[in-house]
Amino acid sequence: MILVSAMYPNQPGSKFDRDYYLQTHIPLVKERWGGMGLLETRLVRGVGTADGGEAPFQVMALFRFRSLQNFQSAAQAHAREIIADVPRFTDVQPIIQISEEFE
Repeated sequence: MILVSAMYPNQPGSKFDRDYYLQTHIPLVKERWGGMGLLETRLVRGVGTADGGEAPFQVMALFRFRSLQNFQSAAQAHAREIIADVPRFTDVQPIIQISEEFE
């Protein structure tokens, strides 16, 4: 399994429209990638670090795919549209990480 993480840095003064993200952006992602190997979507909001500091990321979206090939196909087909939607809810550049789950 592949886990694709879209992590939005917690930059002072940045904007993040949570309502747009939850009601428009995430449904767009699920609609486009749902039939292309996307198995699960988890959304988390950063609240802090273990030592009481600021969370390094304000929001993280975790997308589980069957395989790297599934993600690559989904990204090739729809990444341009999905990425073009990001400025509608935030002014920070997301960090995208592709990880492989331990078996």
